[in-house]
Amino acid sequence: MALGLIGKKIGMTQIFSSDGEIVPVTVIEAGPCVVVQKKDRNRDGYSALQLGYGQIKPEKLTKPLQGHFKKLGGKAFSVLKEFRTDAHEGYQVGDQIDVNIFSRGERVSVSGISKGKGFAGNIKRWGFNRGPMSHGSKFHRVVGSIGSSAWPSRVFKGKRMPGHLGAEKVTVKNLEIVDLRADENIVLVRGAVPGGKNSIVTILKNKG
Repeated sequence: MALGLIGKKIGMTQIFSSDGEIVPVTVIEAGPCVVVQKKDRNRDGYSALQLGYGQIKPEKLTKPLQGHFKKLGGKAFSVLKEFRTDAHEGYQVGDQIDVNIFSRGERVSVSGISKGKGFAGNIKRWGFNRGPMSHGSKFHRVVGSIGSSAWPSRVFKGKRMPGHLGAEKVTVKNLEIVDLRADENIVLVRGAVPGGKNSIVTILKNKG
C-alpha cells in the first residue's frame, strides 16, 4: 500500500474543464492529518504510519486512547487509520500531512462505507428477475428454490438471498484528481465515491 489521507465527503458537483467539458466531481475535505504512531518493520513486523483526523477533546475518549494520544501534547482525534508504506522514514510523530502529497491529474483510490439501505429482497439486492404477474401466477418476487432436499440437505454458503444491503466498505480505484485547493484542504476527484455526505473516506495514492 501507499501513503494517503483521511477525509470527509462533502458532496458532488460539476466543473468545466479547459476545453468546456462538464466534469462531475466529488468534493472531499482531505486532512490535514497528524502522524500519531510509526510502525517499524523490525519492531512491529511491518512499516506503516498511523494518522489521526478530526480533532476532538481528549476527555471524550476512553482512558487507553487518551494515553495513546498523550505523546501529541493534548491533541486527540476521532478517526485513526493506518497506511502501510515504506516511505515513512521522513515523518515523525506529530508531523502534519495535507493535500500537498497529491497533484493534479494523479490517480488515486478512494474507500468509504456505502449508504446503508436496510433489509432488501433478492430483486433489489442481487438484481434477480421477478416472476410473471399474470395468468394466475403466484410467483412474483419470492426467492424460489434454494437447494435440494435429499442432498445436500442444506443451503450452500454464499447463496444470494434477501438480507442487509449496503453499509459495507467499498473502494473505487483509479479516480483522477481534477483539482486541489490546498488553502481549503479540498480535493476534487472525477466521478462518484462511496458513502453519504459528511461520511469518512480514505484517499490512497496509487503505487507508482
